[in-house]
Amino acid sequence: MMDTDTASSKALKRGEAAAELLGDGHPRIALVASDTHRAQTARGALLDQHNWCKLEDARVAVVLGGDGFMLQTLHSMLDAGRIIPAYGINLGTVGFLMNPFEETMSVLDRLSRTKAKRIAPLRIKAITQDGAMHELRAINEVSLLRETRQTAKIEVTVGPRVRIKELVGDGVLVATPAGSTAYNLSANGPILPLDSQLLALTPISPFRPRRWRGAILPDRMRIKLRVLDPKKRPVSAVADQKEVRDIAELTIDVAHETELELLFDPGQSLEDRIVSEQFVVD
Repeated sequence: MMDTDTASSKALKRGEAAAELLGDGHPRIALVASDTHRAQTARGALLDQHNWCKLEDARVAVVLGGDGFMLQTLHSMLDAGRIIPAYGINLGTVGFLMNPFEETMSVLDRLSRTKAKRIAPLRIKAITQDGAMHELRAINEVSLLRETRQTAKIEVTVGPRVRIKELVGDGVLVATPAGSTAYNLSANGPILPLDSQLLALTPISPFRPRRWRGAILPDRMRIKLRVLDPKKRPVSAVADQKEVRDIAELTIDVAHETELELLFDPGQSLEDRIVSEQFVVD
């Protein structure tokens, strides 16, 4: 059973400010930072603002770094079986999941004005060629990628039916709405609104079927990707930052029971960013 703080969960479900879950007195907040120079410098500047606690004791996590470190932190919560709201401060590059850094910022003041957004990760069961089973989670996407110069050949099943008997190309990926603006977008996949309850199934450099450009699927549907001729055409699976090689088969669905909670400043919502990405013209 996922150990989620009841008061925090109720506040977040109502979309209320983080003040509702910080409580009175001395709220239990963790300060975690990536090992980059910028993040560690910011951490040093924030140490005196609060009596920070360990992540395992906290009700809220303040995360200093970039999107990659935020994903790493969220995965550590999933692995520990204890999910708390996370407030990201961007000290990386893009910072799609983060809030802007301000030199004179008061973290507690900013936390008191935030709004929460819940996102559900993908649950993946991966079977390798030797029959081993691996259970993975992905917040952005899971991708199947060829390991050698040989193109991958993949059978695609959605729901109870085989939809594509043989997809030939560099691979295929499944993206959540939160991850639809990442690798999925660079592979010409669609941008999905955060509350759409949809998944993007996107081919990577497809050769056959030539006209297939992917699919948008309800997130209640299970997806199975079976590697054809895996010995000659080995394929690896990458779930966010974790890779498993020599895949035989992936089964993918959405883990609604383990939703993650991100906090954003007013005017910095993840929904707005996803909408804005659709109007970017370079």
